Amino acid sequence: EKEGVSKGVVNIFGRVTTLTGRIAQTFEDTVTVEIPSELREKTQQYASVYWKALPLRSGRYKIDIVVKDVNSSDGRVGTFTRGIEVPNMSEDRGIMASTLILSDKMEKVSTREVGGGNFVIGDTKVRPRVASSDGKPSAFKKSGNVNFWMQVYNLGIDETTKKSNASIEYEIVNTATNKAVVQTKESSAEIGKGGQVTLEKTLSLASLEPGLYQLTIKVNDPVSKQTLTPQVAKFQVEQ
Repeated sequence: EKEGVSKGVVNIFGRVTTLTGRIAQTFEDTVTVEIPSELREKTQQYASVYWKALPLRSGRYKIDIVVKDVNSSDGRVGTFTRGIEVPNMSEDRGIMASTLILSDKMEKVSTREVGGGNFVIGDTKVRPRVASSDGKPSAFKKSGNVNFWMQVYNLGIDETTKKSNASIEYEIVNTATNKAVVQTKESSAEIGKGGQVTLEKTLSLASLEPGLYQLTIKVNDPVSKQTLTPQVAKFQVEQ
């Protein structure tokens, strides 16, 4: 703390290795958060989100991350390890999907930011609401929105229209009552060109009761006669 400003600093080190132990990527960053000292106690209950984009070939990897709190008197360190798989998206593998991301902020970016910058995927900034370390689903306030982002690849192209024509179904179910609170459907021909489409949706949570909900996205492609494995994500709505 200095001159009415509280500053937190963490050093971040990351390493991505193949299953044989070969190092594929490493990175180091120093991240700083500064807030007025009078807001420190209130702000400490919030989380900060860190982003790093790494190019990787398809395959299986292990990612190790070490975070050191620079200002802690006891040399506080946090670690994170997880296996990840980068899929092969070649056309001969059929219809596929990216990770389904639940986001608290989703917006288009300027031309100069396309493809770069924190949380930017293509021409959209997608800041994920990361689930807590205790395994509980991502939480969103009833007064706000939940955004979700996903890409679908390798859809069949109709020879007449030169477009894909897959049906995309969205359903949100209240897990306590097992009743659907949102059900909607659209065609891939309406939202994209070629065999790849990007799904970007925003839902106001004002009409939903606090509780646990499950989002399911189903894609059926009559052109290629394939169905995508339903993509599922759970989220919590809080008062």
